[in-house]
Amino acid sequence: MQLSEKILVVDDEKEIADLVEVYLKNEGYTVCKCFNATDALAFVRQEDICLAILDVMLPDLDGFQLCKQIRETHLFPILMLTARVEDLDKITGLALGADDYMTKPFNPLELTARVKTLLRRYIRYDRQVRRDEEGESFQIRGLFISRDRHKCILNGQELSMTPTEFEILWYLCARQGHVVSSEELFEAVWKERYLDNNNTVMAHIARLREKMGEPPRKPKYIKTVWGVGYTIE
Repeated sequence: MQLSEKILVVDDEKEIADLVEVYLKNEGYTVCKCFNATDALAFVRQEDICLAILDVMLPDLDGFQLCKQIRETHLFPILMLTARVEDLDKITGLALGADDYMTKPFNPLELTARVKTLLRRYIRYDRQVRRDEEGESFQIRGLFISRDRHKCILNGQELSMTPTEFEILWYLCARQGHVVSSEELFEAVWKERYLDNNNTVMAHIARLREKMGEPPRKPKYIKTVWGVGYTIE
């Protein structure tokens, strides 16, 4: 099947943007490039994007703020590129709505593999093409989540979630009453092997709680079992 998903690459280093373009085009994707945040925001408003790859260091607005502004109106997957390896940078990006991150220098083949994973999840959940579990939903103390409609409603108000956030919440709801470890949750959602000191799950849980209006120390829904994992009781 020929791929036609449109991917936006935002990086002020033309050589890197061109390299990413070559590898993604070889996989059949349509690739569009911007070299600053201003042009990227204008492009996102005008075009139908399926995924964005954002560099953190941009000349006019850093990638974190660009990610935050995109997330105000769009739910497509975002992969951050950063030349810094500090965990704080990674957590910041994830907390602002990024779905994944990679540090520079990176292996273009690994980047391509991650793009494929993110797009599969986006197509499966956000575009509602998953058929094997149609009609499934859960209702837990004012929280309603429906897989086939890809909707989550909390106390009568619909929550705007990325496909990754939706899948995390769905996975926890489907295992209500059980404690799910960070390792299990990561491998179930990201389809990759979990590595020690991986803060990806923690950052996404924090963002989910924020969207749900949950107090960090006494959440009503997603609770932390210290040293074990997360649970919805």
